[in-house]
Amino acid sequence: MSPNDSLNILESFHIKIGPSDSGKRLDLAVCEAGIGVSRSFASALIKNGNITLNGGVAKSGRRVREGDHIRIHVPAPDVPVFHPEPIPIDVMYEDDDILAIQKPAGMVTHPAPGHPSGTLANALLHRFPGIFNIGGARRPGIVHRLDKDTSGVMVAAKNSLAHEGLSRQFKEREVKKTYLALALHEVKTASGEISLPIGRHPVDRKKMSVVSRRPRKALTLWKVREIFPGLSLLEVDLKTGRTHQIRVHCAAMGHPVAGDLTYGGRIGKKGVPGMPRFERQMLHAWRISLKHPRSMRPLFFESSMPPDMAGAVSELRKRKQNALEKI
Repeated sequence: MSPNDSLNILESFHIKIGPSDSGKRLDLAVCEAGIGVSRSFASALIKNGNITLNGGVAKSGRRVREGDHIRIHVPAPDVPVFHPEPIPIDVMYEDDDILAIQKPAGMVTHPAPGHPSGTLANALLHRFPGIFNIGGARRPGIVHRLDKDTSGVMVAAKNSLAHEGLSRQFKEREVKKTYLALALHEVKTASGEISLPIGRHPVDRKKMSVVSRRPRKALTLWKVREIFPGLSLLEVDLKTGRTHQIRVHCAAMGHPVAGDLTYGGRIGKKGVPGMPRFERQMLHAWRISLKHPRSMRPLFFESSMPPDMAGAVSELRKRKQNALEKI
């Protein structure tokens, strides 16, 4: 892949070598630059021409000097062509232009490396074959996404007009997205906001972080709905839509989402007395509000908590009530 082929570039970086890195191998300098690129991956990028030194190609073992300029182009991973699959989906609303769907936890939104099939996009393509190529062959009808283990409401487009209209609303932040999150520990204040920029984790490229070389503005509003011993049920509004935003922000404020092993939500193999076990992150896309892309009339869709999360909350309420009755 050519580094000039912007359609296939996932991220680009520019590094200027300082005195402390002078004399290092090129692959090591890239690895230690805090952009989440391992040394072996850096070597592969150099070999493929996706890393240049002072505008030219170089070998991994080339020694860099103070003032040198390194440009890194991280290519987007190849995603195989995918096909319709007869996967059941829960359609909450449908008209000639849009759909509202309840995505279950465990379902990936669209094919990606490691998940070539069994996705929401495969299911949509089977049930609504007319959406093929609406918004691109890799993400037919898809205008936003939820993490694999996040459940809840999503909207999709059935034609190009709807795709353009919905995509514009998401881009302009006109869509209101409200989530329910079961977070660890008891939140001490009734409401608040988190305004911490989010970017790629400097070491682990699969994670996001509030400590990043290239962070982007992120704002999350939250309020407490219920407090349980050791846990809090939060209502969370996203004002921006960064990858893993709620999970990263909850972890940053010391209340990671329960069951979120990536960002500190692990409770332990045996659990904690008084707490249910969590097999996934307890995060649910509860409500979405937007305007119909054709008529511009206001719409909102609301999705009930799935059985695992609703069951956990119900059990916590029972245990809380039992504890109060013993006082």
